[in-house]
Amino acid sequence: VENCCQADALHVRDSAGSRRRRGISARSLQRSLSALRGFYSYLQRERLVGSNPVTDVSAPGAKKKLPELLDVDEINCLLAQVPQGPLEMRDHAMMELMYSSGLRLVELVNLNIEDLDLPQSQVRVLGKGNKPRYLPVGLAACKSLRQWLDARKTWVDEGESAVFISNRGRRLSSRAVQQRMARLARKHGLDKHVHPHMLRHSFASHLLESSGDLRAVQEMLGHADISTTQIYTHLDFQHLAQVYDRTHPRARKNPSRKRSAPGEE
Repeated sequence: VENCCQADALHVRDSAGSRRRRGISARSLQRSLSALRGFYSYLQRERLVGSNPVTDVSAPGAKKKLPELLDVDEINCLLAQVPQGPLEMRDHAMMELMYSSGLRLVELVNLNIEDLDLPQSQVRVLGKGNKPRYLPVGLAACKSLRQWLDARKTWVDEGESAVFISNRGRRLSSRAVQQRMARLARKHGLDKHVHPHMLRHSFASHLLESSGDLRAVQEMLGHADISTTQIYTHLDFQHLAQVYDRTHPRARKNPSRKRSAPGEE
């Protein structure tokens, strides 16, 4: 390419692969890519480039850390409690919606009343780059949202359009959502540090495990590149390997053994 503003993800990957073949360590490449990612973020803010070509590029040979998630029993433990009062109704509705539809935290706090279409069981969110997408909302989440919207009327300031508000009547902050979610997880006896993105990860992993449809999961998560979504196939493989080890008569039942997903060995 003639200048940095013309580079795309393929150019970045080719460059990283070339440097790796010349003996540059994966850790050094990760640091270089991190700096480059920051540089392109600056160019985006200055409107010199339309997108960041480094967003989904990782160093060749570098192992991606698998996202933390909750299993189905832990999700049920978190969501099975009957909310008491407006505060818990709001928190319950937030968690139900994040797990039902896989929203990012910023997408959740930016939701406005007009984005909800509960009769059609769907929600409109603005993803990265202000790209809208329409997502289905499950029955349990719809029920929880209706309860919260009823309670919301007692708190809301005139003219406030946010779906999720504080008891002062204004839009809830991302930090407040994180704190409330962690507090509720402790209250319900979960020994993990539960954060909003964990519900998004759990949504993606459980949906992929049930459907096997990677493209559908990609669309629902709002990933521009399917390689970003493929991290959940590794989680799905781990689950399948655990089932195999527990149930197959010829499996080597060694609970300490760790499996690698296809392509990692």
